[in-house]
Amino acid sequence: MEKELHEQYEYARRRIKQKKNLYFHFVVFLIGNLFMFIANHFFKVGAPRQWYIWILTGWLFLLILHFIKVYITDRFMNKSWEREQIDRLVAKQQQKINQLETKTNQDFQ
Repeated sequence: MEKELHEQYEYARRRIKQKKNLYFHFVVFLIGNLFMFIANHFFKVGAPRQWYIWILTGWLFLLILHFIKVYITDRFMNKSWEREQIDRLVAKQQQKINQLETKTNQDFQ
């Protein structure tokens, strides 16, 4: 019981940290792109090209991947999913071992 409660607490703590990092990433994305826009349009850094759009596009792609990891992938593929997959694979391996044992026993008799 205590171990299960500890696992739930650790899972909740890890999820909160993931979400916090995603929100921080989003805020840095907004501020960084605002600075690049201001640098390009008002201070004429790299003018007349709009170079910041390429950086914004790449960064947005990374932000979307981060979002998918936090809210889709890690939400469904958590500790219990891992445990179920391991148990399923172990059972499958045990079944194959049992089949091999019965076959070798039949061959020797």
